[in-house]
Amino acid sequence: MIELEGLTKRYGEKVAVDNLTFTVRPGIVTGFLGPNGAGKSTTMRMMLGLDRPTAGDVRIDGLHYDRLKDPLTYIGALLDAKAVHGGRSAYHHLLCLAQSNGIPGQRVHEVLDTVGLTAVARKKAKGFSLGMGQRLGIAAALLGDPRILMFDEPVNGLDPEGIHWIRTLMKSLAAQGRTVFVSSHLMSEMALTADHLVVIGQGRLLADTSMADFIRQNSRSYVRIRSPHREQLLDLLRGAGITAVETTGGVLEVDGGAPEQIGELAARHGIVLHELSPQQASLEEAFMRLTAESVEYHAHAGSSPRSWGEDRPRRRT
Repeated sequence: MIELEGLTKRYGEKVAVDNLTFTVRPGIVTGFLGPNGAGKSTTMRMMLGLDRPTAGDVRIDGLHYDRLKDPLTYIGALLDAKAVHGGRSAYHHLLCLAQSNGIPGQRVHEVLDTVGLTAVARKKAKGFSLGMGQRLGIAAALLGDPRILMFDEPVNGLDPEGIHWIRTLMKSLAAQGRTVFVSSHLMSEMALTADHLVVIGQGRLLADTSMADFIRQNSRSYVRIRSPHREQLLDLLRGAGITAVETTGGVLEVDGGAPEQIGELAARHGIVLHELSPQQASLEEAFMRLTAESVEYHAHAGSSPRSWGEDRPRRRT
């Protein structure tokens, strides 16, 4: 379990993390979301004792990180897959970590096999692709067989097979009763992986809730209907106190209506339906809606490399 209480980090006048309080619980995958500059990386660094909080507290299984004996056996983390000595092989990189944490050398072979790097175990890390580097970082996180695992952008550089593998791995670790905390900007992947979400913006907590509740609370849900008897259906819905809005292509949208109620009503009056489907926003849409006021860095769609250069005076030749 990871517990944060009033965690705050300032850099001069800049408040990177602002009074964060939440708990990352075992047995589920907890997603950690926020726009660029929201304070996610700083928060994760403070969890691991890499940055000292200005105020507040963070504990790993009830202890500060610097009080953990052999910390890799408590918490395994992937924060920066490039933090590897390029001249070392994958095997010797992991062996060094194992020896410094009292972990049997046999465990190195086990995690190399788990992440699929056995065939390149003796190759130097500087020759690894981005995806291979990610797998090595994940192997290091798993090395101590810890009860808590923390991953920052774990699918970065992985191919589709690798993305499916890490998703399955995280779910499996959580199913074993471990605490799994993962940060990612890939909303589609997070929607398939996380059970619970912690969302921050400008260093402040915006949401701490289940995936289903987060989407429900931050998105519009409605029922989409298509029928060749649109006008008759509209009159029927109005008579039942159900408000439907006509949209493009003859589609009707009903906010707050139950599809079962609408379907049964149409059936009783012999109205044919070509479509009756509940619609709900994706995690990405819900996230964008919640964090719209917390985005620090805005891009402008109208800008282009050509337009950037057009304002510059041209050199005469």
